[in-house]
Amino acid sequence: QVQVAESGGGPVQAGGSLRLSCVASGPTFTNYDIYWFREAPGKEREFVASVTWHGGTTYTADSVKGRFTTSADRAKNTAYLHMNNLKPEDTAVYFCRSDNSWGRGTLVTVSV
Repeated sequence: QVQVAESGGGPVQAGGSLRLSCVASGPTFTNYDIYWFREAPGKEREFVASVTWHGGTTYTADSVKGRFTTSADRAKNTAYLHMNNLKPEDTAVYFCRSDNSWGRGTLVTVSV
């Protein structure tokens, strides 16, 4: 079974950048795309972006399009969420998911 763990969150000022990492483990991790979600205080968890391990298509939500990108390094078992031009409304706990496995999340706090 695949397991994932996020890291890289923290405080950042509006307009700044962060890179989140999602480390996947398990013998079949490359069989499953990585999905990024976020959950802001008082809001439902929402899809942010996805990436494949094989250099294929990636998707981003309209709310982050043009600011967030994804990448994946199979050799390091790690997928990344590159977040640029961060806004206060991006403040949330960010999760990655592979198959049915979720990480515990990493908190991103964007201040004005």
